[in-house]
Amino acid sequence: MKKFIIERSVPGAGNMTSEELQAISKTSNAVISVLGKPYVWIESFVTADKIYCVHEADNEDVIREHGKCGDFPVDKIEEIKAVITPATGMFNI
Repeated sequence: MKKFIIERSVPGAGNMTSEELQAISKTSNAVISVLGKPYVWIESFVTADKIYCVHEADNEDVIREHGKCGDFPVDKIEEIKAVITPATGMFNI
């Protein structure tokens, strides 16, 4: 599977309660359980008006299907080509 970052416009996302965020999480998990395709939600980051999600799937179409089934906006999808961390600079690659 490929790894993707998904940008979702959600006005006021940063002001959502833990209960509201939990409800979104439950919906995402429910969609994944019936999607019938390989799919992994890794993590999401909430900012003032957006949610950035890191998911694994075979392709962008599956990401869009997940969004449609869960009624999640999908503004932009980018395939993650590499991950770097502070430790990356400590080794010869």
